[in-house]
Amino acid sequence: MTTPFPKTPEFTGSLYRPARFEGKVYDLEVEGTVPREISGTFFQVAPDPQYPPMLGGDIFFNGDGAIHAFRFNAGSVDFQRRYVMTERLKRQRQEREGLFGIYRNSFTDDARAKGVNSSTANTNVILHNGKLLALKEDSPPYALDPITLETEGLYDFGGQLTSPTFTAHPKFDPQTGAMMCFGYEAKGEASPDIVYYEIDKNGRKTREVWVRAPYAAMIHDFAVTENYVIFPLMPLTADIDRIKAGGNHFEWQPQLEQLFGVLPRDGEGKDLRWFTAPNGFQGHTLNAFDDGKGKIYVDMPVTDGNIFYFFPQADGFVPPPETLSSRMMRWTFDMKAPGNGLTVAPLSDFTCEFPKSDDRYSGQPYRHGFVISMDMQRPYNFEKLGPPPFQFFNMLSHIDVSTQKARHWWADDQTCFQEPVFVPKSPDAPEGVGYVMALANRLLDQTTDLVILDAERMDEGPVATVHLPVRLRMSLHGSWVPSQSAPSDQSFPENA
Repeated sequence: MTTPFPKTPEFTGSLYRPARFEGKVYDLEVEGTVPREISGTFFQVAPDPQYPPMLGGDIFFNGDGAIHAFRFNAGSVDFQRRYVMTERLKRQRQEREGLFGIYRNSFTDDARAKGVNSSTANTNVILHNGKLLALKEDSPPYALDPITLETEGLYDFGGQLTSPTFTAHPKFDPQTGAMMCFGYEAKGEASPDIVYYEIDKNGRKTREVWVRAPYAAMIHDFAVTENYVIFPLMPLTADIDRIKAGGNHFEWQPQLEQLFGVLPRDGEGKDLRWFTAPNGFQGHTLNAFDDGKGKIYVDMPVTDGNIFYFFPQADGFVPPPETLSSRMMRWTFDMKAPGNGLTVAPLSDFTCEFPKSDDRYSGQPYRHGFVISMDMQRPYNFEKLGPPPFQFFNMLSHIDVSTQKARHWWADDQTCFQEPVFVPKSPDAPEGVGYVMALANRLLDQTTDLVILDAERMDEGPVATVHLPVRLRMSLHGSWVPSQSAPSDQSFPENA
C-alpha cells in the first residue's frame, strides 16, 4: 500500500486510526476474575478500512467489516479477529487500493468496481441457524463459519430474500428463535418500499409483507412486540437524482417530522398505520412491548437534531454537538385512538446510546436496560487528548425503566466505551441478573480492554478486566452467543 490514510479525525487517534490486522490470541491476560459461569462467545464487528479512501476522505461507517470473537470458557478468554471477505474487499485487495467512492453511492466508484457488491458487512453480527451473519443494511448478509470466522459468501437464506437490502438489526422471538427482519429501499436505491420478513429458527421464511413509505428514508433500527412491528423513519432521506449527481446517499431534512409505521404482525400492507412526532433523530431500540389491548411501548434514545455531521442538510448546516440533547425516551402508540399522534416521555435525564436489554425478554414487558452514556461534567483529559471524538461515551449505565433510576460507572479521564452486551448468569436467571461486558478504549494509552461488570452492581466497576495486547478500532454492534447455542464448542481450532 503506497498511499497513506488521511490525517482527518475519521482516520486518526486511538479510537479511529485503522487497526487493519487479523489474528488470534490464546488466554488473554485478566485482571480480577472472569466468572466461570460465563460460557460462550461475544461477537462484535468494527468498520476497519483496509485501504485509504479512493477520494481522499470518507466516513467511519464505510470501513471494511472486521469480526471480533471473545470466547469464554472456565474463566479464561481467547480472542480472534478476522475480516469479512466481502466482494468489495477481495477486489480492493486484488488491486491493492481503494476502489469505492462516497458511502452508498456506486456512481462515484472506480470503473474497476463496476458490478461488485459494495457491502462492507460492518454493522452487526448475529448467529442464526448455525451461521454467523455479518450485516449491513444495503445488502444481504454475509455468512461466516462461527468457529473459524471464514467467510462463506453472500447469503440470501437459500434464495428466499426478495429484496436487495436487509436490516442490520433483526429481532428474535425468545420463545421460538424466529428472526423478525426487514429491508428498506427494498425495490432499489432510493425507493420508498419496505419488506418485512419472519424467518424461523431453521432458516425457513414464514412471512413476507410489502409496504410503501411516503418517501425513502433511513430505517436503521426497528421494533417488534408480540403483536406489532414498528418502522421508525429518520428525517434522513435518499434521492436518486442527488445520488446520480455524486451527492450523499442521505440528507437531513429539518422540516420533516419523525415518522413511525406500525404494522400488525398478522396484518397485510394495507393495515400499516403511520404516526408522527416532531423532527428528531431516533437511535437504536432498547426494547418494545404491547399490552395486548392496542397500546404499544417503544423505548429508544432520541436526539433533538442531526448527530450525523457527515449527512448534513441541503445548505450544509450541521448543529454543533454541544447544542443537541439526547435522552432515552418511551414512545406510546394507541392503536385504538384516532389520528396520527403519539405520546413520548423520558426514561433518563442523561445522554445515552447503543442500548441493550436482556434478550430473553425481547418484545415483552421488561425492566432492565444497559447503555453507554455521556457526562462531560466528569473529568476528561482535554490537555492531552483534545476535543472528545465522535461517539465518545465515558460511562456504562444501567436504567431501570420501571423506576427510571440509573446506576453509572465512569472509569477515568481517558476511557470511552463501545456497545455493551448482557450475559445472564444462567439460562433461567431472573431478568437482569448476570453480567455486562463492553470494550473500553483507553485513548491516552492507545489500548483496548474488555471490561466485565455485575449487572446488578454496575456502579461498583468491573469484576474482571480482560487486557488485549492490541488496540481495537471503534466498533458498532455485536451479540452474545451462549455455548449451548453454538454449533460446536467455543474454542477455536489450531488451524482456524
